[in-house]
This record gives sequence, structure tokens and C-alpha cells, in this order.
Amino acid sequence: MKRVTVFCGSSFGTDEIYKEKAYLLGQYLAKKNIEVVYGGASVGLMGAIADGALSVGGKVLGVVPEFIKEKGIVHKNLTKLYITKTMHERKIKMNELSDGVIALPGGYGTLEEFFEMLTWAQLGLHKKPIAILNVNGFYNPLKTFIKTMVDKGFLKKANKEMLLISENINELLNKMENYKATKVEKWITKLVVSC
Repeated sequence: MKRVTVFCGSSFGTDEIYKEKAYLLGQYLAKKNIEVVYGGASVGLMGAIADGALSVGGKVLGVVPEFIKEKGIVHKNLTKLYITKTMHERKIKMNELSDGVIALPGGYGTLEEFFEMLTWAQLGLHKKPIAILNVNGFYNPLKTFIKTMVDKGFLKKANKEMLLISENINELLNKMENYKATKVEKWITKLVVSC
């Protein structure tokens, strides 16, 4: 992997560990010569991931829609900044630039962007590893919900296994580097009941 897209919150959250792990992830990726692609902001975990990578000489590419750029929160020290017209164009650009995806804690925006990339993988539109750094168990309820999707027949187990999750940065990157996309037919076969 040469570049990884990181989706994360524009806030720091309630626990200092979220900021610390975002900063450490940025450093870790940079030390492995992996460029960071992210939403381009200087605030919250977004700023922390960029600052972490930049602190050890890493390259950081920001992708920002015009309306966010106008808010004045774009990071000033990025290696490269891409401006898009819409949020959707932003996701497309981030996908084009990266070889994998990691989600850190965040809110609606983080989940929306992350799940679109995961859905694209499920549909076979790309074969990139899609991962969650489960900082302090933040995504444990999501893991439970995804298991429910499988149990209730809305998600195949093989599609569940596409999602790589770890609380440890090194372990997560190893999983991503060793990831092999499997071809799974997306559509779940419906049961035919004869009377």
C-alpha cells in the first residue's frame, strides 16, 4: 500500500485516547512510507491524523469540497490539497488516490463515507482493504450490529469478513497488507417455499 484514506471525526470526542491514536496512526503510516489521504481539515481527529504524519516527514493529501474550504478549517501544511465541487466527488477522489481505507472514531460523516467505500468493495467496484481501528472499543456496537445483519439474512458472512477490525495499529496494517479480496455474489439467494 502506498496511500491509505483515513475517515475520522472533525471533533476530538470525549476521551483523549481518540486524539492520541489518530496522531499515532498518522505517524505509523508515515514511518511505513504510506501517504495519508483524508478530508483535509485541521480540526478534531482529522487534524490529529495529519499532524501525526507530518510530524515525522510523512506526506498528507487533503480532499475538500468547496463549501468546507470556505469555512477556513483546511490544514495549512498539507503536501497536496484537492478541491472538489461536491461531497460525492470528494469520495470518488479519495478512492482514486488510495490503496486502502481506515476508519477512526467519528460521527455520521465518517460512517457514511466509510460505508460507501465498503459497499463499493462488496459490489466488486474495487478490491482494496477496508478497515476499522477500533479505538477503545468505539466500534464494538457496530460489530454487534453487523453480526445481526448476518444472523437475520441481510449480509453474507463472506461480506462481513471483508471488514478488517483491530484495536492495534500494527495488527490492523498487517491485516490490510495481507488482504485478498474474495469474489462473492452480492445478491442473497431467496428461499423458494412451495405449498
